[in-house]
Amino acid sequence: MNEDSRCAVAHGDVAAETEDRVLVAVFASPVAGFLLRYGADAGFRPVLVEPDGERPAGVDAEVVRQFGDLDDRADVVVTDHHRPELGVVLRDALARKPRWIGVLGNPRHPGPHVAALRELGVAESDIARVHRPIGLNIGSRTPPEIAVATLAGLLADRNGKPGGFEF
Repeated sequence: MNEDSRCAVAHGDVAAETEDRVLVAVFASPVAGFLLRYGADAGFRPVLVEPDGERPAGVDAEVVRQFGDLDDRADVVVTDHHRPELGVVLRDALARKPRWIGVLGNPRHPGPHVAALRELGVAESDIARVHRPIGLNIGSRTPPEIAVATLAGLLADRNGKPGGFEF
């Protein structure tokens, strides 16, 4: 896309060309709600995976209990690292080969996903595909801020830009 085309898209004169991108939030949470809402605005098809059918989803997105097909158009964000299903859900996501997988969490604390995946016998090379921490380091604290930082990091990564996930 040339500079004139980018300008026309930014001004709303022409529609942006987007691939069929999918943003999958795992586990119903306040962050998941904002992330899926903002992701839809950014051109992603929003999907919530909530294995517990008793939990209210409260999102404007497709809600499923387990993963469907995932491929290199899908980005997966686990929005609650305290859930007992964490390892199983991540193992299932890794097996479907999405473009990107990450788990929210404080970068000062070790991620519980590593031990959970090792207990399930997941290969170290697959465990290494799971990003944590995620999002741009903007000091976010509230669910909307965390969602903005996460989505901005995903967009930077997708576009090969240095916004990235490094702290």
